[in-house]
Amino acid sequence: MRLPTVPRATRILDRIPAQRRLPLGVYAVTQFIFLVWWAAFYPGGMSYDTISYVWHVTTGHWESNHSVAYDGLVWLSIQLTGDLAILTLIQTIAMSAALAYVTVTLRQFGVRGRWSAPAAIACALLPSIGVFTVFVWKDVPYTIGAVLAFGAAGRLAARRLRGESSVRDKAFRNEIALLGLGFLCMALFRNNGLLVAVIAVPVLLLALPRMRRWLLAATVIPVAVSALLNTVIYPGLGVTTPTKDQVYAMNYADIAVVYGTAPHTFTKADTDLMAQVAPLSHWSGRAANCYNADWAMRKPMNRQKADQLNSELIDLWVRVMKRTPDQMISARLCRSHIAWSPFPGPRDLMGHTLISPPAVPKNLFGWADWNEEMKDSPYRPILKIRPLSEQLNDVADFTWKASKTPQLQWLLFRGAIWCYAAYAVILAFSRRNRTWAPVAMLAIPLALQLTVVAANPAPLARYMFAPMFIGIMTLPLIGAKPRFGRKAAAPATPVSTSKTEDQPERDAEPEPAR
Repeated sequence: MRLPTVPRATRILDRIPAQRRLPLGVYAVTQFIFLVWWAAFYPGGMSYDTISYVWHVTTGHWESNHSVAYDGLVWLSIQLTGDLAILTLIQTIAMSAALAYVTVTLRQFGVRGRWSAPAAIACALLPSIGVFTVFVWKDVPYTIGAVLAFGAAGRLAARRLRGESSVRDKAFRNEIALLGLGFLCMALFRNNGLLVAVIAVPVLLLALPRMRRWLLAATVIPVAVSALLNTVIYPGLGVTTPTKDQVYAMNYADIAVVYGTAPHTFTKADTDLMAQVAPLSHWSGRAANCYNADWAMRKPMNRQKADQLNSELIDLWVRVMKRTPDQMISARLCRSHIAWSPFPGPRDLMGHTLISPPAVPKNLFGWADWNEEMKDSPYRPILKIRPLSEQLNDVADFTWKASKTPQLQWLLFRGAIWCYAAYAVILAFSRRNRTWAPVAMLAIPLALQLTVVAANPAPLARYMFAPMFIGIMTLPLIGAKPRFGRKAAAPATPVSTSKTEDQPERDAEPEPAR
């Protein structure tokens, strides 16, 4: 009698170790979805910043007002292929791998694959962050780094829950290395990205006390590398540093907002200084818009004069902060509302959620109107969407536009709500399991959110896409059922009943009273 044949796909699946099926499955599905977005918007979504990157690397105007590291990737992609598609393709691969990594992290907390896999797939399917992944933007690798750091912090927390916080094995070193790599990506690909590590490290040290030296290495080293590159290496290579009016534009905007609301607090010396840079009517008028710092820097603001008088203007900013701290804090919170408010501000003041479409206008977002190098650039043919399938582009573009429905933007384009969801889920999980270790994961979205609060020019949606990925991936913890209890932390070998400071039982969470 002839035995029934086993399907080839089943035989291949059987060869894959059981513990690897979840990450490989998540990677394969999310990669396929990202490839659909990539094909629909080939070679990738583009914005005003994209044109800046190409101008930097094709005309020799390397500047550190954007990420020099990402400029290098753009240059490499153009040099190797003459296009940008390989860069966006690599971004999809890296994001799929990071999401698969987080699903395995969640499994260590007792989250079943049937819950973590749909969360990862949702990240790829949602038009807002799925399309974002195929943009030519420094914010994409920044976000990948945040997702990676979140996954690594989770694994360290799970190790703490298992009572393995004092073990220094290869897996532990890998987790620390990936945490450091995540922070390094954030520091390299956004100029203020090093703040994430600075803000996150106190929470990590409190939640994971037996790993402090390693955590310091994973946070301090990326910060030091980023600082060294920006202050020594890049200038030494001839990269132009930003002008002072670019660096301190938000400080000027703060002054304008306070002057517009409380002009009586300014002395004659203050206003005389301000008048050298722009008419006082500008300072108290359009420049006083607390939602968007760009309004302060527009004409008649004399940016060259502001650069020359920057030290005096910063001294004025300090005086304003001391005199009216409430007004200054209000200005910062207003401008950073994309970080903490689920809902947008008034559209007439550009307080609404600023969302960049993936399409490229013929004038290259205005670059071709005023920049002769880009107007006649031989690279203009690659600076447009060339979908691999027009029908696919039609469907993808319609889906992306539909997701911008104003009533849904709090959910699909504003990361604040996902920060609060992550906080609630992680804190509930910690309370349920009577341990602070999982709070280590909370350090990443908290640092991302506070970094935007600290320095933000406008309510740009992309600044909060990283918390969206993390918030969605946190939801499966709601139904987590850890397989290890607090007794798992106890040592395997018998110990005397009189405990000492050197006993590893100190690493364990106390068993709840019965």
